[in-house]
Amino acid sequence: MEIRPTTDQDFGVFVDTLHAAFGLFPETPIEGGGLWWSALETDRCLLALTADGRPVGTAAAHSFELTLPGGTLVPAAGVTAVGVLPSHRRRGVLSTMMRHQLAELRARGELLSVLLASEAPIYGRFGYGPATYTARLTVPRQQAALAVPRARGVADAPATGSVEVLRRAECGEILEEVYDRYRRAQPGALSRPHRWWALRAGQPPISPAPRYVAVHRDADGVPDGYASYSIGDPQTLTVDETVATDDAVFTALARFVLGHDLVTRVVFKHVPPEHPLRWQFADFRAGQVSDDTDWLWVRLLDIPRALTARGWFTDGELVLDVDDPFLGEHGRYLLTVRDNSADCVPTDREPDLSLDISDLGAVYLGGTAPSTLVRAGHIRAHHPSAATLADALFRTDRPAHCLHWF
Repeated sequence: MEIRPTTDQDFGVFVDTLHAAFGLFPETPIEGGGLWWSALETDRCLLALTADGRPVGTAAAHSFELTLPGGTLVPAAGVTAVGVLPSHRRRGVLSTMMRHQLAELRARGELLSVLLASEAPIYGRFGYGPATYTARLTVPRQQAALAVPRARGVADAPATGSVEVLRRAECGEILEEVYDRYRRAQPGALSRPHRWWALRAGQPPISPAPRYVAVHRDADGVPDGYASYSIGDPQTLTVDETVATDDAVFTALARFVLGHDLVTRVVFKHVPPEHPLRWQFADFRAGQVSDDTDWLWVRLLDIPRALTARGWFTDGELVLDVDDPFLGEHGRYLLTVRDNSADCVPTDREPDLSLDISDLGAVYLGGTAPSTLVRAGHIRAHHPSAATLADALFRTDRPAHCLHWF
């Protein structure tokens, strides 16, 4: 079997093979773009070919930036468009492609890769672990009143801005600029390269699907948040995403959509874990959580570089014994954290924790507590205080969250 990058000439073959793998047909091009695969980078797409040259599998990667705890931005390969024709499944095609892709990413010098898992059981065996989570919040209109805060704080600061309703087609530059400011401060967030917005390749509000956008502006008139939404049957206002540079802006946008007339309920997609919105309702049960699920999966490609790249908020030392069965690798590392930065070097000291590379990916952004994986039987703690120490070290200043779909 041959695995090779696509060229401009055979990119159409890649697209056709990808869609055939999922039993779909490439969408008919529409004015203004909107084809999710139009943002793929040709030189980062891989085709799996049989000995006689027939395409049977695909895999690709986007060039993103990922915001780490502490605000560091690092390059991240966004793995996507992975599929194998039904006629060639369970023959090792997927494993061969994934192993080839990981080698290629390392050759590029990338320290980690990320993906959204179509099926959870698939990607753990390739070293990916679920690192961020998201949920849907449904609020019946008659229970949408926000409570008077008990303590004065950011979320209840006097309103100093305004909300303006625009059509999606009127505010593309605003969305791009506000999202970019937001993602640079949000751990777990991915960049949205300009070409995504220009091609309108993705889900709303990137796509050309008709949407209204509530744009929040600060006291000086500068946009600092938005909520992209639509209204459909049965009288449901659905918010695709709420992007805000601080909690007060998020609250202002939430108050706006919750107060919309002629709807019976408001649905917020992609609410971050531990978000305070549920606590702001006069009726705590008003916010009904559903679709609580994993979102961004992370795989470390260079463990020392990845661990020293992120910010840390507690001093300490931890010895990690890491197994990578998919790549046939094993390493033991001493992680030393002092004054918000880390050093990570190979060691022969006795381990505090033994874990799989996928478990390390899961805890990397702080979205999964190491102690949870110890209790689940994924991670082995070699002494009673190891899990507590790991929880303290991997703790973040704010929960990791990713909105971007790819």
